[in-house]
Amino acid sequence: MKVAFATEDGVLVNAHFGQSPMFTVFEIRLSGVQFLEHRQLAPGSDENEAGKIASRISLIEDCALIFLVQIGASAAAQVTKRTIMPVKVAYGSSIEEQVQRLQNMLARNPPMWLAKILHAEEGSGKVES
Repeated sequence: MKVAFATEDGVLVNAHFGQSPMFTVFEIRLSGVQFLEHRQLAPGSDENEAGKIASRISLIEDCALIFLVQIGASAAAQVTKRTIMPVKVAYGSSIEEQVQRLQNMLARNPPMWLAKILHAEEGSGKVES
């Protein structure tokens, strides 16, 4: 499953969804983790509130989870409508630690919310072990 992290530096989860200049994306599987890319916001995409949200969603629309510091109610509704689950973590959390934590959850007994996402991706043929 692809997982995005709202970040200002590509190292820490340190951004609010609506103000994040980039998203760091990983592929996380039972068999391992792979860094995919840093997805940067295009210049001028922050012209209005609707544009801010839409431009960020378009960067992460192929992801199952988005780790972030904060997300507004309107943005959260739009993200979840796209079947992307927002996960709030403490400001300054290490992306590497969050990736490890998520992989450990997958390897053990994943919580219900994560099992549901995995099941949905397996049904669509998106997940590999």
